Amino acid sequence: MEDVFIARVMSAGVTTVSPGTSVEEAAQKMLAEDIGSVVVIDENDELAGILTTTDFVRIVAERQPKDDSTVEEFMTSDVHTVGAQDVVTDVAKQLIEHGVHHLPVVDEDNHVIGIVTTTDLTSYVSTLDEHDE
Repeated sequence: MEDVFIARVMSAGVTTVSPGTSVEEAAQKMLAEDIGSVVVIDENDELAGILTTTDFVRIVAERQPKDDSTVEEFMTSDVHTVGAQDVVTDVAKQLIEHGVHHLPVVDEDNHVIGIVTTTDLTSYVSTLDEHDE
């Protein structure tokens, strides 16, 4: 398999929220857009965290949130990221190693430029045979 950069595979349309967004609002966005995560960005448009469907399972299991619960209370703040020039096979290894399904793609200033998911990689792999013909 040739070295393909993640920029070719990632989803560029990233849904973002601020740390102060209510978890209910974040959940509504995820449902409305049929997505599995929202990326949390701070006031400088830099990556602050990620909130995924897995986080919502934890929220429900802990019998929270309250009406005033914010994304910041439940997001993962130690987020693994990749760059647009990272190779697809390396990114796939990171997803497996870290046990995650979403990796924000950031530029050199830590600004989110996309997201790559296991679905994106599965979709890419499913087209490989088409390219070989």
